[in-house]
Amino acid sequence: MQRRVFITGGAHGIGRAIVDAFVAEGDIVFFCDIDKNRGEKTSKETGATFFCVDVCDKDALESCMSEIIGRCGDIDVVVNNVGVSTFKSITEVSVEEFDKVICTNLRPVFITSRMMACHRKSNGNTSYGRIVNLCSSRYLMSEAGTEGYSASKGGVYSLTHALAVSLSEFNITVNAIAPGWIHVNEEEILRDEDHKFHLSGRVGEPSDIARAAIFLCNEANGFVNGQTITIDGGVTRKMIYPE
Repeated sequence: MQRRVFITGGAHGIGRAIVDAFVAEGDIVFFCDIDKNRGEKTSKETGATFFCVDVCDKDALESCMSEIIGRCGDIDVVVNNVGVSTFKSITEVSVEEFDKVICTNLRPVFITSRMMACHRKSNGNTSYGRIVNLCSSRYLMSEAGTEGYSASKGGVYSLTHALAVSLSEFNITVNAIAPGWIHVNEEEILRDEDHKFHLSGRVGEPSDIARAAIFLCNEANGFVNGQTITIDGGVTRKMIYPE
């Protein structure tokens, strides 16, 4: 089955790896991103269709999905990947910065899922459907100065199981992936101790997350539903004591 796939924040990092993975599966892939240059580069290199969209703009995001539905008739898979972070001391971060993180990381998950459900309801489609939301291991553990990011990812975690219940009538499964440390910044120099900190012996790669997304979207894996899968090299299972 050639699936119709829509990925938010697909121009770089984990999102780019997910675009690559679904293209390799032979699917019809669409993605959006606010970064026009990277988006056009990704589109050229992969053949996926790019929409330059700020996901905080509800009308623009809905219009993008409507155009995809108009072209293809429906969307089979939505991967809500887009995310930003603002790590500042709670005494320095502004309420507006907090709101921006929530608006970018959490709100679009509801918008895209609602659009998919509304289209299915109006067209009587209860066939195959998948939604995969990018959470974070910070939904269950935190550092100082991460309030907006942690709150947004905690929201994604809870919204995922709520959506799984609500969308079950349309045969749409909803799951989340909670990555740990994933090496997405080419300028970041990883040390030997960074790798050894992980039980798996290495820092994660975007492809680790992309493979999980492909697994969750496999038609045979519909019994996995409402779950958040943590992919962090074992760090959240590691007891850490002060030295």
